[in-house]
Amino acid sequence: MVDVLKKTATVVLVGNPNTGKTTLFNRLTGLRAKTANYPGITVDVRKGTIQLKGGPADLVDLPGMYSLNTASPEEQLAREVLLGEIPDTARPDAVVLVLDATQLERNLMLASEILDLKLPTIVVINLIDAAAALNIKIEPEKLAAELKCPVVLVSARKSSGLNELCNTIDSVLTQKLPLLLEQHTSCTMGCSGCTFSARFDWAEKVCNSTVERPLQTGCKVAKLDRLLTHPVIGVIAFLTVMLAVFYLIFSLASIPMDLVDGGFTQLGEFVGQLIPESVPNPALWFAGTASLSMLVFLASYWAAEIRWSLKNGLIAAAVSVFVATLPIDDFRSLLVDGVIGGIGGVLVFLPQICILFFFISLLEDTGYMARAAFVMERLMRFVGLPGKAFVPMLSAHACAIPGIMAARVIENWRDRLVTILVLPLLTCSARLPVYSMITALLFSDSPVKAAAVFVAAYVLGIAAALFSAWCLKKTILKGDTVPLVIELPAYRRPSFSGAFAIVVERAVNFVGTAGTAILLISVILWALATYPKMPESALPQNVAEQVATLRSEALLAGDPDSVLAEADRMVAQEALAYSCAGRVGRLLEPVFAPLGFDWKINVGVITSFAAREVVVSTLAIVYGIGEDAAEDKATLVETLRRQKRPDGSPVFTTATGMSLLVFFVLAMQCLPTQAVTKRETGSWKWAIFQLVYMTAMAYVAALITYQVISRS
Repeated sequence: MVDVLKKTATVVLVGNPNTGKTTLFNRLTGLRAKTANYPGITVDVRKGTIQLKGGPADLVDLPGMYSLNTASPEEQLAREVLLGEIPDTARPDAVVLVLDATQLERNLMLASEILDLKLPTIVVINLIDAAAALNIKIEPEKLAAELKCPVVLVSARKSSGLNELCNTIDSVLTQKLPLLLEQHTSCTMGCSGCTFSARFDWAEKVCNSTVERPLQTGCKVAKLDRLLTHPVIGVIAFLTVMLAVFYLIFSLASIPMDLVDGGFTQLGEFVGQLIPESVPNPALWFAGTASLSMLVFLASYWAAEIRWSLKNGLIAAAVSVFVATLPIDDFRSLLVDGVIGGIGGVLVFLPQICILFFFISLLEDTGYMARAAFVMERLMRFVGLPGKAFVPMLSAHACAIPGIMAARVIENWRDRLVTILVLPLLTCSARLPVYSMITALLFSDSPVKAAAVFVAAYVLGIAAALFSAWCLKKTILKGDTVPLVIELPAYRRPSFSGAFAIVVERAVNFVGTAGTAILLISVILWALATYPKMPESALPQNVAEQVATLRSEALLAGDPDSVLAEADRMVAQEALAYSCAGRVGRLLEPVFAPLGFDWKINVGVITSFAAREVVVSTLAIVYGIGEDAAEDKATLVETLRRQKRPDGSPVFTTATGMSLLVFFVLAMQCLPTQAVTKRETGSWKWAIFQLVYMTAMAYVAALITYQVISRS
């Protein structure tokens, strides 16, 4: 066996879904767990460390499985780990097989296959508290004799039996506990040849000889299941539950999101005031900014768990030198708008993510999510989506990021991938400022029409998502949706501490992985909108004369700040047009002209890739009214209505406004979502595909909208 004092042992947790395996993992590892992948495999596994008397051991939580005869990528991964078929990865030193005390007979079907592998195995009978409530009594000594391996009774939710389990794992790893591995086999034909009926007979025999069960323990459960899985009542119940969760995501998250947003705004203002107007000591400035940028770079690498190398060191050094040589105004802008603004843009999503996963975890613990997936299966399969996709689709209406992360509840990889690829089409809260701006611009005098446009935008997003899912299943991701084969678990009281542990893990994972990519994207967009710098001589003559006049008036005005602010806005407008982002906007003008967009709208489209709602403030700047005025819809709308094309026609006609609305309903204007798509799929390939197909769909739909309305 393994001497854990010399080599860290690997222990794997296996078991059916809904056996409390994840709760047990959280109890054993605390908050020291992390999500990782085996090389070349996109399925997530959770890894942590448990402290044993003989030293620490690695604990791996494999995906839930019903059989070694694989039916999904998750079960395939579990099988490969157990058989030692993962490249550069040895077979586990021990297996902890988690069984549900309330469903022992069915769980023993998997146990018969695991025991046939002849690996050192410890059987954990979890949920003994739930079994006791049902008057189910298990005799661990008899069960251990039948299985020829140690059996430990635990309640992960109540943390009972965990010390005994750790001691048993330690004894198995250090060979202090003898295992009769050569004897524990459920049949004589081996894993591949044993028939289902033979395993069932064996499981029934073992359960009858070791478990005392009262008669008709499931009558009340059966009555409740008949309601919750009813084709009509079950759908109504599910919609009610999900709408409640959806409402809570919006309502409860609004306060912490506002606090996060306001906190980072104040932090940016505070840091901006700390940075001096000039540099008294250039050498000291260079050393300080280089050190600061190096620390930020190293912290990003640490958070993303990227290994240090000479190449990465050179990149860090180059970034440090670049930052240290920036003019002080640019350094202030980079720190406030790029770094602090980028981090704030990441963390503002955290409340929604945390609330979503907290409630999903509670619903899964109660056993309700399995019933919900069952009842929605028929409706979702009609368009090529699994029943479990309904939860991510609902949450994506708050934000696509937690929706994509919630797609982990879908076991089949292909179904999960289709769901991830279509989720950003659903209207998220970040699109609402754009909808509000356009409806106010076009229909401010008709609340009924404005409301109808809002509803139509939501319906268009849902229809596009369902249609795209159907197309993907018929083309590049061919195949029928995997039929839902699910065991309805017993109803249980949820574990609030377990849900909290999952929330912490997901939050840390989001900030540490997606957050670093989002921060990098924000800084890049800042650079594109800042450079090259416009020299004073590059100001158009008419603009230069207006700015000079305003600055002269400021000397005589009673409120010079407002006059100077107007001059600064005009300069900022021209500086943005002179920057890379502005030049790209002009370059793309022939491409987007058939949609009714001018180059200024194009700049808004480009900058909105950082976040969709940014288009409102960008349009406010590029049309010369300032970012702060973007919050005043009346000021913004009136300014946009006054905009003229070179031929004197208005820019924001009904055709242009509706074209812009359709484009933002369907386009992938959110690089943070792209980063999370890459994170969840394990490849930029799918994130790029998502960007391309959604942008193409948005372009074609907006083109049709503009051409039809403008000619009608």
